[in-house]
Amino acid sequence: MFFLKRKQRSDLPEKAQMAKYYEMDGALRAYANRMAVLGLASGAVAAISLGLFAYVRLQPPVVIRVDQAGEANVVGGDTVRVNKGLLLAGTASAGSSEPAASAPTDVEGRAVVRKFLQTYLTYTPANVERQFADALNMMTLNFRTLTMNKLREDDTLGRIKTDSITSSIRIRSIEPVAGQPWVYQVFAAKEIHRITSQRIEQTEKMVCRYQVRLVFTGRTQFQPTGLLVGEFWEQQMVGERNIDLDQRSTLLDR
Repeated sequence: MFFLKRKQRSDLPEKAQMAKYYEMDGALRAYANRMAVLGLASGAVAAISLGLFAYVRLQPPVVIRVDQAGEANVVGGDTVRVNKGLLLAGTASAGSSEPAASAPTDVEGRAVVRKFLQTYLTYTPANVERQFADALNMMTLNFRTLTMNKLREDDTLGRIKTDSITSSIRIRSIEPVAGQPWVYQVFAAKEIHRITSQRIEQTEKMVCRYQVRLVFTGRTQFQPTGLLVGEFWEQQMVGERNIDLDQRSTLLDR
């Protein structure tokens, strides 16, 4: 039998003499555990930060409208109010306690009427499809369907291109009709230039009265004002036709 001789502590290396083997292994494990806990904490902080960043990016933008009196009203989005030292989040909605905050103003109604008339009544054979398409997009669904059927039955686009019709308009006044909400009466000067089959240019100059009725359907990203045209009619008041050699446009006069 071989007898193993136990080494004395003084015969061991210097590092081994300072601590026992299990003490050195325990220190390494403690350092490893600390690094593991630090790594898990860093990963959790990164995940929370990424979630907060995604939440903030998904929030709708805050839209604030300032009226003529200088008062600011929230049209859309979330806001933060300070009430007695506490932060309170407020959301603008159609059913809030301030329904007038999202209602359009008279200036917005006049702007919609002006844009509609200038789009629908100003065209050339080259851009008539685009002008009519933009005007149809400003109408309600039933009025749009009625207008499209009328344009199709009268072959309006074909006659405009065949006769090379060019129409222009200059709006003189836009006034609301008393007692009728979102109904406006417009007076404008209108000119129509056409070329006959004999290559003779004819100019029709007239003063017309228009009545436009708007419908409020709610603000959207496609319709910021929320106003659509529900009714439109035209009445010629004064007009004349010019077939002379000198074809001048009165709308260009300043």
